[in-house]
Amino acid sequence: MSQVTLKGNPVKVDGHLPAVGEKAPAFSLVAKDLSDATLASFTGKRKVLNIFPSVDTPTCATSVRRFNEKASQLNNAVVLCISADLPFAQARFCGAEGLSNVVTLSTMRGHDFLKHYGVALASGPLAGLAARAVVVLDEHDKVVHTELVGEIANEPNYDAALSALK
Repeated sequence: MSQVTLKGNPVKVDGHLPAVGEKAPAFSLVAKDLSDATLASFTGKRKVLNIFPSVDTPTCATSVRRFNEKASQLNNAVVLCISADLPFAQARFCGAEGLSNVVTLSTMRGHDFLKHYGVALASGPLAGLAARAVVVLDEHDKVVHTELVGEIANEPNYDAALSALK
């Protein structure tokens, strides 16, 4: 079990992020059209998994905007923004913000993702949601970078995540 903080208060996180060099765990999440999207749906592409509690919080919204901005400069890569938000809310947010360079995925039917990726918040007011984390995978689904953000209210290190793709 890991630990992060939310506004300075300790929060337990179930599990551990996949380690650099490991093959990423398979997953099935919900796409904006309510279809199942799996890790295999993005075969052959490098992947940035931007994992966060909810797009309805300021830091989470900022991370989606920032990754959307930077994603347009990536070759053979996709940014997957993963949260507990329903696909309708994710689509509404991206539509209102004009964000088209990221793919939103919901844990609505993919709760196992939280456990397998070691991001399940196990205590605190956000228990049941995902901790803020970034996992970067190469085109063969090997983990090349991870970051469990120590303070949920802080943004991830965008430069470190994206430099793992170079």
